[in-house]
Amino acid sequence: MASDKDFVQYVADQCGGAGDIVTHKMFGDYAIYCNGKIFGLICDDRFYLKPTDVGREMLGTVELHPPYNGAKDYFYIEDIDDREFVSSLVRETCIALPEPKMKKKKGK
Repeated sequence: MASDKDFVQYVADQCGGAGDIVTHKMFGDYAIYCNGKIFGLICDDRFYLKPTDVGREMLGTVELHPPYNGAKDYFYIEDIDDREFVSSLVRETCIALPEPKMKKKKGK
């Protein structure tokens, strides 16, 4: 089952206070980025956040689920209605995540 575009936009809007939020469609679902750094996935109309220690502290009770078959476990974020909290959670998660690796140019 693919994610609904309206749900994807809602998640992106809720995360908006963290920085520049962009989603990219992948195989019917979406990767979600903040300031160029991937921090989560939206699969089957569910929001998943990459696990970090700071995220675990902020969430308290954590549900870990793979967003799709064969994936590593992510934090499943069921309640996304508190925009201030979700934005703060995304911002702190992105600070804790490593910087993306630079892509090598083809032919070099």
